[in-house]
Amino acid sequence: MRKNSVKSSRVNSEVQREIAELIRSEIKDPRISPMTSVTKVDVTTDLKYCKVYISVFGDESSKDDTLAGLKKASGFIRSQLAKRINLRNTPELTFIYDDSMEYGMYMSNLIDKVASEDAKAHKDNGENSD
Repeated sequence: MRKNSVKSSRVNSEVQREIAELIRSEIKDPRISPMTSVTKVDVTTDLKYCKVYISVFGDESSKDDTLAGLKKASGFIRSQLAKRINLRNTPELTFIYDDSMEYGMYMSNLIDKVASEDAKAHKDNGENSD
């Protein structure tokens, strides 16, 4: 199976959907934030390993607690994946914090700030030239 094949994409999306559902409805660990989302999943071509990228809305301690809770629950999540998805191998899960959403929000705020300053500068220049 090639890295970017259709089968690989389908496996990734199915695993992502199931893990997100498990985190949302099955795991009762209080350390895991309710504002946790699975942003991306990379399953290796041999189906033995899986990197699960998660995003957590909250402060730094809630991010750390969520990662710790997910690492602790990885065995349970893996066993539930084995029951829900029919794969030759059930991948070993590694949870990785993904800050791309925060970075995107930060960049969007910077762009908005620059745009509003630019609009204000044009408005001030327009009023002064009359």
